[in-house]
Formats: sequence, structure tokens, C-alpha cells
Amino acid sequence: MQTPGPTAGGFCVRSPDKRSRGYASRMRVGVYVDGYNLYYGGRSHCGRGTSGWRWLDVREFVENIIRAQRGWSGYCVSRVVYCTARVDARTNPSAHGDQDVYLKALIGSGSVDWVEYGRYVARAKSALMAVEDPVSRRPVPVTSRWPVMVQDANGGALPNSRFLVKYLHLEEKGSDVNVASHLLLDVLGGQVDAAVVVSNDSDLALPILEARKRVPVGLINPQNGPTAGALKGSKQDGVGGHWWWTARAQTFKSAQLADPAGGQSRPPGW
Repeated sequence: MQTPGPTAGGFCVRSPDKRSRGYASRMRVGVYVDGYNLYYGGRSHCGRGTSGWRWLDVREFVENIIRAQRGWSGYCVSRVVYCTARVDARTNPSAHGDQDVYLKALIGSGSVDWVEYGRYVARAKSALMAVEDPVSRRPVPVTSRWPVMVQDANGGALPNSRFLVKYLHLEEKGSDVNVASHLLLDVLGGQVDAAVVVSNDSDLALPILEARKRVPVGLINPQNGPTAGALKGSKQDGVGGHWWWTARAQTFKSAQLADPAGGQSRPPGW
């Protein structure tokens, strides 16, 4: 899925579309977003059951942060690549429908220029039944004890037996690889003069390291926690001019799409 970005002849140009923000500059910024990392980051800040943050304008979200960190001047966001995967319609039809509306809104409004799809994999897996330790917050296997006891074939009690369960495991695959691929293709191909990566996935350490040798890179951590150590560095690494930013709840809430956007209406509760 693609819509034209605000570029022409390799330079960012003035456009009547409000998404271009009216910038005229030779510093073309490419933005590379891990959609699931961004979504779960917003949820960790704002709360799963709350409204007012999911209808996120990705371009505005990033541009607000670039302006706030004040490290770059004379820039424009020339390309926003949003990497995600389709929610499985069989296991969660409601979420699948809401996601479809949101993706159409992102493209239709010009909030993103390209959506790159990975895969959403549903598998049956086996694991020990566990509960969360109230102090350490780490998982602790559940063992048999009264009033729930396991018996052997002769009716004898088997205390401290562990329970093995089969469960539905849903996993998004490919977004980190797609972020890395688009980042390096654009940097090595000379399509951008600077890059912003929206993710706190440490698997992106190597491609971000290589990108920093060639262009300034901004890293936005959308998670409610510290930036992954492997993604840290120095402002002077490589070509220099790098920066790091950690989002907050207000960062999400202050960058919402119009309603409707791109011909799509905000889903209820969003």
C-alpha cells in the first residue's frame, strides 16, 4: 500500500497537503516504524481500556518529537514506512476489523506513505501453567495442592505436580526485519539524509549502528521503560547528529488523526 510522499526530484517541496507541514528543505528524513512495538508502547503508557490514543497520526507523532528535540534544522519528513502484520481474523475478528479501518485511515490521510506487511502467526503451543509472583513479577509454575490435587492411577495424591497446558499462541513476525530492510535500503540508496526509527526492539541494533555511520539517526522509544541498551550510543557516533527520545502518554494523545480520516471513522472506544 503506497501513497505519494511530499517529495519531488529528491527534495522535500512545499505542498498544499497539510501532511507536508509546508517544509522546503534538502534534509529528507525517512521514518521507519515497528507498528506493534508502537501500539504496545502506547498501551503501556495510556492503558489498554482507555480511549484517546489509538487513532494515532504517525507522521504528526514523529514530527512533534523531531521539533521538540531541536537537534535537526531545515528538515522535512519525506517518507514514513509503517511495518505491521494483519491481526488474525479467525481468532480476533473485532481487532482485525478495527485494524483494517486504521490502516486505511493512515494511508488515506497521508499519515504514512508505505505499509509493509509481515505475518501474524497463530499456533498451538504447550507450556507449564504459571502465575505471577507478587513481588518479583516473574512467572512461577503452578503445582498441585489442595483443593486441586493430582492423583496417580491408584488414587494416591501427587502433591507438587506441575500442569502442562496447550494454549493458543499468537505472534507477529517480520516487522523488525522489514524496518531494518527499509532503513538500510533508503540509507544506502541515498534516498534519505536522516532517519528516525520508532521501536525499542534490540534486534535492530546492527542496522541502526550501520545507519548511524552514514546519516544522523533519531530513535524514538515508544515503550514505558528504558531504551534497550543495544540501541543506545553517542550523539557523535559515525556521522554524528543522533538523538534518543522516550515517548509519554501525552505524546500519543496529542497526535491523533482527524475523525474521519482518509474516509474512515475512528472505531468505538479508540
